[in-house]
Amino acid sequence: MSKTAPLHCIVLAAGKGTRMKSDLPKVLQPLAGQPLLAHVLQSASKLAPAAIHVVYGHGAERVQQWAQHAFAGAPLSWVLQAQQQGTAHAVQQAMPAVPDDAVVLVLYGDVPLTPPETLTSLVQAGRRGLALLTVELDDPSGYGRILRDRARQVKGIVEHKDAKPAQQRIREVNTGLMAMPAKRLRRWLSKIGNDNASGEFYLTDIVALAVRDKLKVTAVSAACAADVAGVNDKIQLAGLERELQRRHADALMRAGVTLADPARFDLRGELVCGADVAIDVGCVFEGRVELGNGVQIGPHCVLRNVRLGAGTRVDAHSVLEDCSAGADVRIGPFARLRPGAQLADEVHVGNFVEVKNTRIGHGSKANHLAYLGDGSVGRGVNIGAGTIFCNYDGANKHQTTIEDDAFIGSDTQLVAPVTVGRGATIAAGSTITKDVPAGGLTLCRAREQKTYPSWQRPQKKGKKK
Repeated sequence: MSKTAPLHCIVLAAGKGTRMKSDLPKVLQPLAGQPLLAHVLQSASKLAPAAIHVVYGHGAERVQQWAQHAFAGAPLSWVLQAQQQGTAHAVQQAMPAVPDDAVVLVLYGDVPLTPPETLTSLVQAGRRGLALLTVELDDPSGYGRILRDRARQVKGIVEHKDAKPAQQRIREVNTGLMAMPAKRLRRWLSKIGNDNASGEFYLTDIVALAVRDKLKVTAVSAACAADVAGVNDKIQLAGLERELQRRHADALMRAGVTLADPARFDLRGELVCGADVAIDVGCVFEGRVELGNGVQIGPHCVLRNVRLGAGTRVDAHSVLEDCSAGADVRIGPFARLRPGAQLADEVHVGNFVEVKNTRIGHGSKANHLAYLGDGSVGRGVNIGAGTIFCNYDGANKHQTTIEDDAFIGSDTQLVAPVTVGRGATIAAGSTITKDVPAGGLTLCRAREQKTYPSWQRPQKKGKKK
């Protein structure tokens, strides 16, 4: 077959996944923040196929709806397998859309960790004949065994249910992933029967047919069992989660990132790090996160779609989402940056401070217990504890603007829309409803402080004094 023959991937994703005990289709179960099927489609896409045919069945509408959104623009086609009658039957449903001059790669929607490099080797071997991806397992129970002749040539596969005792002792197993010329596959599929213990049409039966046609059958070995592990229940799903996280952690550490404990690290997207980045235990990274040189992330932080400049430090238990910070910023502990938060260089956002859709200028500080929502804060501003941007009137959001070098005293409420002028000082405990001019002191408090010496606190019923 020509080395330029188009590649068509067929992804079998119709299984119900009964052992998952979930209403969510098996291929949509999450692994590192993405459905199992997403990992398979991403690997397949890296091979630049002419088409990816997804054979779907259980939860068909949800599977198709998800993939059309997540992989918009990818060369996906959809094939419904209304009745699950085995792997050969599933592949056969997709074949009308596959041209005879193509090479076919068969993948499984619940086998998520096969590296693209391994798939490339499998496809190359499949252009020369039938290629199977195999692996040796210490416990091969439940897997189809690879049968070889005395010359160690592959002559067939026997399913575990149909294997004789001697065959069940074979450790080399079929992973189900295979590649071959489309024209031959089409002919073999027409000859497969279902005379077996399950009454299903096994795709593995094409091996014996290929041997009968004197076609070379090549076994391509997977590097490790995890590369070809399938997922059938939540225990296996959790096992692959930790395997994938270990791989992410290893890659980051090889690139120079310091992880306090690789076993307590979770990446559910893409993490790009500069030099000398340090990440403490229990952190979760989602979406795309970019950390500049020397960034430090404290324990138990969550970062989702975040960009941090060089030298910035995020202290423990902080949550950052859809936001950015410049260089040498201090965030947390227990800070929350919500979508639209933009912190310039050397900003301090301290414990229990929440920032949403607000720009904070160079060197400004909000160190304690504040809510800054829908605002613009200039350079060198100090925002005291308990300050609130009262941005919502019950129907609409309004802007608060604080100009450079202003000082906002503790327990101040800024009722938007409002502007605090450059260099202005607002006394603690003020409620500001009008624009504040530049410079000077502005305060807004009750005129008189009174004490009522005979007043007593309410008592719970039945409580004795």
